[in-house]
Amino acid sequence: MTKSVEPPARTIRSHCHGMPPLDAKIASWMQDALNDPRLFDWIDSHGSPLNLIHREPMSKNVAELDDVAKHHEVDFQVFFARKSNKCLTFIEQTIHDGVGIDTASEIELLQAIDRGVAAKDLICTAAVKSESLLTTCVRHGVGIAIDNEDELALATKIAKTHGRPAQLALRLGGFWHQGEKLFTRFGFNADDVGLLGKLDRDVVNLVGFHFHLDGYDASQRIDAIECVLRWIDRAKEQQFAPQFIDIGGGFPMSYLHCGDQWQTFWAQLESALLGKRDPVTYRNHGLGLLAINGQIHGVRQSYPYYQSPVRADWLDSILSAPIGDELVADAIKRRDLQLRCEPGRSLMDGCGMTIARVEFCKRNSDNDLLVGLAMNRTQCRTSSDDFLVDPIVIKKDSHNGGAEQFGYLVGAYCTESELISLRKLRFPNGIQRGDLVVFPNTAGYLMHFLESRSHQFPLAKNLVYDDPVRLDPIDVDAAHP
Repeated sequence: MTKSVEPPARTIRSHCHGMPPLDAKIASWMQDALNDPRLFDWIDSHGSPLNLIHREPMSKNVAELDDVAKHHEVDFQVFFARKSNKCLTFIEQTIHDGVGIDTASEIELLQAIDRGVAAKDLICTAAVKSESLLTTCVRHGVGIAIDNEDELALATKIAKTHGRPAQLALRLGGFWHQGEKLFTRFGFNADDVGLLGKLDRDVVNLVGFHFHLDGYDASQRIDAIECVLRWIDRAKEQQFAPQFIDIGGGFPMSYLHCGDQWQTFWAQLESALLGKRDPVTYRNHGLGLLAINGQIHGVRQSYPYYQSPVRADWLDSILSAPIGDELVADAIKRRDLQLRCEPGRSLMDGCGMTIARVEFCKRNSDNDLLVGLAMNRTQCRTSSDDFLVDPIVIKKDSHNGGAEQFGYLVGAYCTESELISLRKLRFPNGIQRGDLVVFPNTAGYLMHFLESRSHQFPLAKNLVYDDPVRLDPIDVDAAHP
């Protein structure tokens, strides 16, 4: 059984600490893998960086959500947001666990279809949908989260051409929350009362309603659900038969054990920006914050690496919330609807880590220690300014402890800004060429969302920590097209 464990004080975590520390939650399989004597051989065989993945935590994360829905007696289906990780191992796991797949491109969709995922277990939510993608959806009977009038017109045309109905879920946006309209680039305006009249009943099946909201605010989801339920009532009055409400993704998770560490880090960063202490980031980078006239301004450009509630408790808070004179769960049940969601990051919690080899240690012109890794920053990054989780250092020679050092991790792209991590790190036993630096819990978006082949560097291989250890089929297919 995979679980998060508090690492012992002097084990794999002993060789690297942030300044101040941000200790990651570490799944038990990760500790096993990092203590595996084959670890360095895997890097030698498959290159650096290497993504190491494990499927078991995904099942646990899905089960947590299913248990909440069962408690509320809500018909419920999870759709894995495939865009969060490209490994085909996780498609295999969704089939095993009866989980659906949310696809964001034609290739993602075809990979799922080719592996036997049924149309009822697929939805296409791509931000931009080509004619080819929409045609594939219509031909295979895959549901489409339709986003705008151009998509609607094209899907309708394709359905007429092929003589097959388009299975559409209307994506809505622009919900009202606390007196303000929630901004989003996605969906039809929820105030457009004439939207249903634009559907051609002869070739379109309105199978449900969908929305996507940025951020992790449960109260915003509750207001959005209340609005969408009114749309569902309106649709039924007009003789449509929507079957589900899909609340998208954005299920929060925490990478860190300790909320106090998270608050301390930001307090220390602000002190550094105000000149009250030594910098805790490279060249005093503010991660979205800046000091002006002795005051801190700006917005944190960071995922909330510690937050609460997360995943199951967060979903429970939504289903338990009142709307009108009933609870959200009861409002969904009363309409005989299925509740759907499309988590990515939170389903990948505990499912992977990224490992890179140290190629050099040097001093820059400011005398800062720079530790050069055989990777680039796109291989462990999303839209945040930094991955605010302490790396783990695995010493190539466990008996060769050096003097304490402080420094920064840099990558292979030829720019001054090529920092793998902007945080200042402490290496109690030194660090040297040949050591490994591990970034824990990167399976959700961090491995693949921004990965780039600039400079003609190869993409990282993806190794499944299983018995036997093997490359993910995505890499096997790429090697044998």
